[in-house]
Amino acid sequence: MKLQQLRFLCEVARHGLNVTATAEELYTSQPAISKQLRQLEDELGVVIFARRGKQLAEVTTAGRMILARAERILEEVENIKGVAAEYRAETRGTLSIATTHTQARYALPAVLPALRVAYPELSLHMRQGTTEQIGELASAGEVDFAIAPEGMDGYRNLVMMPCYRWNRCVVVPRKHPLARRRRLRAADLESYPIVTYDAGFHERLPLARDGAGDGDGAAAAAEERSRRPREQEDEDAGLNIALSAVDTDVIKTYVRLGFGIGIVARMAYEPVADHDLAALEAAHLFAPSTVYIGCRQGTFMRQFMIDFVGLFAPHLTPPVIEAAMSAASAEARQALFADVSLPER
Repeated sequence: MKLQQLRFLCEVARHGLNVTATAEELYTSQPAISKQLRQLEDELGVVIFARRGKQLAEVTTAGRMILARAERILEEVENIKGVAAEYRAETRGTLSIATTHTQARYALPAVLPALRVAYPELSLHMRQGTTEQIGELASAGEVDFAIAPEGMDGYRNLVMMPCYRWNRCVVVPRKHPLARRRRLRAADLESYPIVTYDAGFHERLPLARDGAGDGDGAAAAAEERSRRPREQEDEDAGLNIALSAVDTDVIKTYVRLGFGIGIVARMAYEPVADHDLAALEAAHLFAPSTVYIGCRQGTFMRQFMIDFVGLFAPHLTPPVIEAAMSAASAEARQALFADVSLPER
């Protein structure tokens, strides 16, 4: 059994049993991959892939068990490489991050310069996308870290840790009627077209419905609404989503063009750059959201990775990270942070 055979096995599965696509990704030939997979099956004495003619049709029961173990073996191979790299060149390496535009544009600039100073030879790579895209990249091991506005419950192989809480503000042109409002109401949002984040980010708009939008009643209403499907939330709130986008700067551009009022992360309003827009406090109208950072379970954390997490979320100290990575279940991991008071941005 060879590591190359296990890599081919895992990559074929990741590409939906498309051997041609796998060959293109790995810069090899389709016959070479097929030959190695056949040799692996012959050596093990079991069929890993059921076939229809020359095409792979599905992974067999035995194949699924073998595939799960092959993935763990390859993860450990990467960890061994990481250990060697840590001792061979402690200040060199590559750090890849998948995150949203909001985090890349407004949160990470406060972190990455300090990391760069500490590790001047570190190569940084950033990929932006929707929550689903971020989860896929991290789950497949194509990036080291995922930073997203939710916990990625659908990706069981990711260890996600809470970093900070955030809420939204409403941005409008300075001459907009709402710009003179001292306090927004839920009815104000229902009266105008809205420009906000794309639904792919799952950044929901849980409006408090108790009238004033303050206190425990508002929090309970917001919590109850946050459990509803996105479509039901929008319908119940009477919101008119005129335009959605994944880029906060695009949202602000279309607010300037008169498409509607913008609902964006509070940190995304810059008083100088956005001087032509008024930012209206809206935390009393929405339930706060939490940003998480995480990586694949079993990842070997090099020192610059640990330092990066600590810079982004200071409460995630090395012992806390280690405890989260070794937690027996997602529920046990959640219990680690049950009493943690997260900062707000």
